[in-house]
Amino acid sequence: MLKLRPNCECCDRDLPPDAREAMICTFECTFCAGCAADVFAGTCPNCGGDLVRRPIRPAALLVKYPASTERVLRDGECLAKRAAA
Repeated sequence: MLKLRPNCECCDRDLPPDAREAMICTFECTFCAGCAADVFAGTCPNCGGDLVRRPIRPAALLVKYPASTERVLRDGECLAKRAAA
């Protein structure tokens, strides 16, 4: 079951469960489409895998299988990006 993390690990942008711009890798590292493309060129900085669009969990199933509330943030190039925002 996907965790559906609530934020971009780079810029900390909110990514609710129905966000079409949420991108994930096979380990569920989660980034917004902007960071995935502009900062990481479509490759996960953690595992080196592809970043692809995260599927949308139907609203009715979010009741039984809620999204994660745990926020994850990277350092390095992302820390500089957050400071500039």
